[in-house]
Amino acid sequence: TAMNISMAITFTDGEKKTVVAKARDMVAFEEHFQMSMARLETDMKMTHMFWLAWHVCKRTGITKDDFEKWLDNVELVETADSGK
Repeated sequence: TAMNISMAITFTDGEKKTVVAKARDMVAFEEHFQMSMARLETDMKMTHMFWLAWHVCKRTGITKDDFEKWLDNVELVETADSGK
């Protein structure tokens, strides 16, 4: 099964955006954190979700900011209900 992760980002200005982490983002995640994506189910930190959402935003051109600067404009990142 394809393991895409859909995430809902709420920005500090109230804007909401749903992004989808794909293979490229997950490989980058594993390299960055030196941990398997599979471990997220049992050992997920907020940092992981925020970083993954940022990576998707960076890859798709939503932001050019580095992670720290991007975080300044983000209120919340949560997994989106893919059933909708």
